[in-house]
Amino acid sequence: MTESMSSQTAETADKTIGEFVAEDYRTAEVFEKYGIDFCCGGNVALSAICQRQGIDPAVLLREIEAAKREPMERSQNFAAWELPFLADYIVAVHHAYIKDNAGQIALYARKVAEVHGGRHAEVKEIAAIFEKVAADLATHLREEEEIFFPAVKRAAAAKKAGERPELRDIDAIRGDLVRLRREHEEVGDAIHTIRHLARDFALPGDACNTYAVTYQKLKEFEDDLHKHVHLENNILFLKAERDLIPSAL
Repeated sequence: MTESMSSQTAETADKTIGEFVAEDYRTAEVFEKYGIDFCCGGNVALSAICQRQGIDPAVLLREIEAAKREPMERSQNFAAWELPFLADYIVAVHHAYIKDNAGQIALYARKVAEVHGGRHAEVKEIAAIFEKVAADLATHLREEEEIFFPAVKRAAAAKKAGERPELRDIDAIRGDLVRLRREHEEVGDAIHTIRHLARDFALPGDACNTYAVTYQKLKEFEDDLHKHVHLENNILFLKAERDLIPSAL
């Protein structure tokens, strides 16, 4: 950080990437522009990211402020949503996307590996990594839908009614938060590896239509996963800890 930065700017730069995006999702576009991870790696201070990537924090903060002046759709104000509504949204939008697309992407990736693997060894590794991602996410989504989200919704309903959440729900939430966060990091690392192997999804000269569609779908999957994990890590999980697991419980 430069010495000319004001103390207020320096203080703002000490906020984490996840906090910026949780407060205002419009800032996500700025971080995406600079290749900054705001979901799995969102628990890092903006100042630290700038130092790591050689970015002037004052410039980045100006772009963030400009993004926040753009009109905001009501549907983007995720931080204002109640926990049950946010959980239902994640299932209906992001879980549904994974269920509808992961299998097809895995199939495309295998086909590309079979046809082009001899000349482009990376596509074999991409296919293997994505197949594991798809399998791991299937288990992850089932755990959230059958155990974690129902516990969150019951505990939130109890709090809203002025009652004490059941201990079994609090224990389920507390235990799942540790594991779900770890699983998010693992799948995030895997997706980052795929992007690296695919050289930011740049197509080789001999790429066929299936090759192009596969890379397009992998990029789309990555984009959806970033938003999905952000909504959980930086909003839902934090609100569940703050509102449903007070220190007195």
